[in-house]
Amino acid sequence: MDRKIERKQFLIPTRYWLWIAAAAVFLGLIVWLAAGSYTTVMKVDRADLHIRPVAKGEFNDYIALDAHVAPIQVVQISPEEGGIVQERVVEEGARVRKGDVLVRLSNANLNLQILNAESELAEKQNMLRNTQISMEQDRLNNSYEELQLSQDVVAKRRHWMRQEKLFAERLIPQEDWLRAREDYELAVKKHQLVRERLHKDSLLRQSQTEQMEDNLAAMQRNVLLVRERKERLEVRAQIDGEVGLLDVELGQSVAAGGKIGVVNDLSDFKVEAMVDEHYIDRVVSGLTARFQQGGSVFGLRLRKVFPEVRNGRFRVDFTFDGNKPANIRTGQTYYIDLQLGEPKQAVIIPKGTFYSATGGNWIFVLDKEGKKAYRRQIRIGRQNPEHYEVTEGLEPGEQVIVSGYEAFKEMETIVIKD
Repeated sequence: MDRKIERKQFLIPTRYWLWIAAAAVFLGLIVWLAAGSYTTVMKVDRADLHIRPVAKGEFNDYIALDAHVAPIQVVQISPEEGGIVQERVVEEGARVRKGDVLVRLSNANLNLQILNAESELAEKQNMLRNTQISMEQDRLNNSYEELQLSQDVVAKRRHWMRQEKLFAERLIPQEDWLRAREDYELAVKKHQLVRERLHKDSLLRQSQTEQMEDNLAAMQRNVLLVRERKERLEVRAQIDGEVGLLDVELGQSVAAGGKIGVVNDLSDFKVEAMVDEHYIDRVVSGLTARFQQGGSVFGLRLRKVFPEVRNGRFRVDFTFDGNKPANIRTGQTYYIDLQLGEPKQAVIIPKGTFYSATGGNWIFVLDKEGKKAYRRQIRIGRQNPEHYEVTEGLEPGEQVIVSGYEAFKEMETIVIKD
């Protein structure tokens, strides 16, 4: 007799086992990753760390700069007239005096303008002379006419006076005496009119002459200016100095006002440097700096701060405060210390690469035994090429790690292995 075998029943159907197994593996992975991410302790060899003490000392507020020597003044060479380079009189590096010719240019159009201006001036001069001759002839003719009328008045008066005597003696009729008087009065009026006309003609001639002379003088000045333009084809040095750059070649076309070179004023020197924009609010004119050269210390004074920031830096100019190095040359590099403030007592730590990872906001501090280091929040104030000024978070005598934190910057505690 066959016996019926009952099928064993499970709490969870077998068709869900695969899904349950996958979920278990996934949860285990999450737990493992979470446990790894919360690891806050790491062992590091002491030899791989730079451990330095926290100290109470004098903080010297300065920054180190790479600077180079430049002429106190650089004057641009720019021709006032455009033209073709005909002769390059000097070469770069040559010493020149103010007024020395550096480059000679030629300009055919300018020569033509000079000829046209001179021709027009000659034409105006001839016209003025002809006009003056004509006016002089008119003046002589008018003077002769006035003289004739004046003589006519005298004759008419004499005739009238004679007729008046005869009329008084009843020797001539009244009509003859009246005609003689009327002739005299008419001659007087004509003479007065002519004199008025001559006076007005004289004023007109004088005005015309002055206007023509003014026009002629203006044309003469124009000719002189055009001739001066020709003289400007000789490009000259504006100061005594050294030709630092002369970028022209024979036959090259040069535009008026274009830069073709510079002359360096070597009567004095300045020192130029670029400063990180982090210090832009603290760097002002009047600050002092110094550098060493040949075993001697030389002083500088900040003369000018340029406001424009390029690539995270801005430019400053210094002048020498006292003696200059004996062998100073344009382009020399000096490593200068720019003093930003007076030295003060402060809590300081040596500079290190930890700053790039922490931004100065925290640091690893060793315990008293020197076996472990713990993350601590700090605040860093000023800095110079050697030290950071710590305003909060550290006490003198403590030990800190100042080397790089890239390998353990996520840790809270470091165990230091000897």
